[in-house]
Amino acid sequence: MDTAVEAQLRKQIIAWVHQRAEANGGFLHRQELLGYRTGGRDLPLIDFSRGIRNPAGFGSTLAIVQSAHGPYDDAEDPEDGLLHYAYRKGDPDGGDNRKLRNAIETGMPLILFRKEQPNYYTPIAPVYVVDDVPEERAFLIALDESFRYMGDVRHLGDDQRRYALRLAKQRLHQPAFRTRVLLAYETQCAVCQLKHGALLDAAHIAPDSAEHGIPITPNGLALCKIHHAAFDQNMLGISPDYVVHIDRDLLEEVDGPMLQHGLQEMHGRALTLPARRADHPDRDLLSSRWRAFARTR
Repeated sequence: MDTAVEAQLRKQIIAWVHQRAEANGGFLHRQELLGYRTGGRDLPLIDFSRGIRNPAGFGSTLAIVQSAHGPYDDAEDPEDGLLHYAYRKGDPDGGDNRKLRNAIETGMPLILFRKEQPNYYTPIAPVYVVDDVPEERAFLIALDESFRYMGDVRHLGDDQRRYALRLAKQRLHQPAFRTRVLLAYETQCAVCQLKHGALLDAAHIAPDSAEHGIPITPNGLALCKIHHAAFDQNMLGISPDYVVHIDRDLLEEVDGPMLQHGLQEMHGRALTLPARRADHPDRDLLSSRWRAFARTR
């Protein structure tokens, strides 16, 4: 395939992946990725059984898959803010590794799919293969194209490392957090049960800037955008016994139907909880947040 044609096709694929993921709530199902078609032909975006996708005719790797192995994965940053992607098994110069290595030369963007749980993937794109580290039998994957022009990415300066870690938080950790929280709540608002993924957020109970604000499901709530904003502004509080409360002044206010039905009628509701107890909101974190809400009442 001509390089320019491949580059344009990748741009089209990445745009489609972002569009579908946002409509779902930040993630895609395995069948969506396997069923992708373009130009009248099938072009699966993940492999049926391997963690790398190298379509026939592509000069460079299209997509790689990273599995999340535990609930604290996203609380642990790599030291340099880059992903270390292991060589594919077998010949280090074999086809899969050769196409990954070729991505360094061509600068072609890849898609990183984070497999949060069976059949569900968070897309991170574009990402770039920026170096080959034979002694580690690994490739370095950057979350921003600028790392292609930073010289020796194995020894980043302090400012570059801080930038890489900030990108990892913004582009890798937070989207993965959203996916895990929305899946735990079956893609519905915990307050009002709205089920449109594009209108849902993963709200932090303890802010991510706080000591206990790590991006794990018990520190998250699936909330629609209006209830997320109300929660952040202490107009809506959730007590440690999982009951929704609306600010007293707001309860007494007279306005249109959005205030009445969207907020005032939520007062006293029981929070809709995830099926798995391990995913329930942490009561200690809610207690701390509840005290902040109560002080404003």
